[in-house]
Amino acid sequence: MPVRGTTSLLSPVRMSAVQELLLLPLTLLALQACLCHGACVEVDSDTEAVANEGFKLGCISCKKRGEVPAVASVNWYFKASDETEYSHLCSYENEEAFIIDMLSFEDRLAWNGSKHTRDLQDGSIYILNVTYNDTGTYKCMFNRILMYSNYEYHISTNKTIVINVVPRLTRGMASILSEVMMYVSIIGLQLWLVVEMIYCYRKISAAGEEALRESAMEYLAIASESKDNCAGVQVAE
Repeated sequence: MPVRGTTSLLSPVRMSAVQELLLLPLTLLALQACLCHGACVEVDSDTEAVANEGFKLGCISCKKRGEVPAVASVNWYFKASDETEYSHLCSYENEEAFIIDMLSFEDRLAWNGSKHTRDLQDGSIYILNVTYNDTGTYKCMFNRILMYSNYEYHISTNKTIVINVVPRLTRGMASILSEVMMYVSIIGLQLWLVVEMIYCYRKISAAGEEALRESAMEYLAIASESKDNCAGVQVAE
């Protein structure tokens, strides 16, 4: 009987402590799953290209209604720094990319956006072996058609990117500060996790010790009661 009483008293406390210990990693995993879930984010393209290296011209246009089927096309235009008119560089339509201006870029232009889809959101292109003649203004034009059951809704998005070609890439103060803040955030998160683990361990340890003390007191009470009952029986005899 004392052993059963001890087991029944200790199990709920230990189960509660284990649940609290498992709660923290499960919560962190849930947060990571939410953060890692794929989503479209419109990030501005870089504007400084290095000569004789590759460079990505980013152009992302996120669809606001993900549940609505859509068809999109992209057209890129380029205007050199000493020119006044744009020339048509390339286009993407019906799941195919077409390089139009082969003369100015001499086979140095490649499609770097979404592929094998008519509902694209990434219309980026890539320039191989950048030259100083690539300095100028690039224009990305997104045309999207949202296809509802009764009608079609047309959306046009234009993005202009001014590219400057330099001999080597220089890091700005904002880039350095952002990198420092990133490392500080990572270290701070790790320290917070260590503190949480220590707190949970101490809480579980305290709960276990309290349960053992209560179990010991209950055992002593039962043993004392049994002893008194035995003494009473002997006196009665």
